Amino acid sequence: MSQGTYDNPDYSLLGDDHVRAYRDTDGETGYMWNGAPSLLLTTTGRKTGQPRTSPLIFARDGDDYLIVASMGGAPMHPQWYLNLEANPSAEIQVKAEHLNVTARTASDDEKPRLWEIVNDAWPNYEGYQTRTERKIPVVILTPTST
Repeated sequence: MSQGTYDNPDYSLLGDDHVRAYRDTDGETGYMWNGAPSLLLTTTGRKTGQPRTSPLIFARDGDDYLIVASMGGAPMHPQWYLNLEANPSAEIQVKAEHLNVTARTASDDEKPRLWEIVNDAWPNYEGYQTRTERKIPVVILTPTST
């Protein structure tokens, strides 16, 4: 992958505070985060069985939602990604809409096209990839019927 640049984001809305503000306002606060759209992903903890919610930047590919397991370029995958590997059924909230989804990691053949899409939403992903030797996964979230 090519050398990417990094723009330092505003971290004033992060983690649990981001989740709470997003839920309380149906995304009125928190949907747009540093100029990029975000959703709330709720997975099932692979060890606890408890729901775990993470605010994540996303992009769209048709009906699918795309998220990136970057963790800022850390050497390990984020916990939410490991949870999805163990149980690909999850829920997302996009503004006021709640959707059940099934997750899968983009294949090596799919990833280059999807990587361009997610980088259009958040150009820092290129920079994150330069920080780690692991291949940062692109995750495809496909809505399922309830």
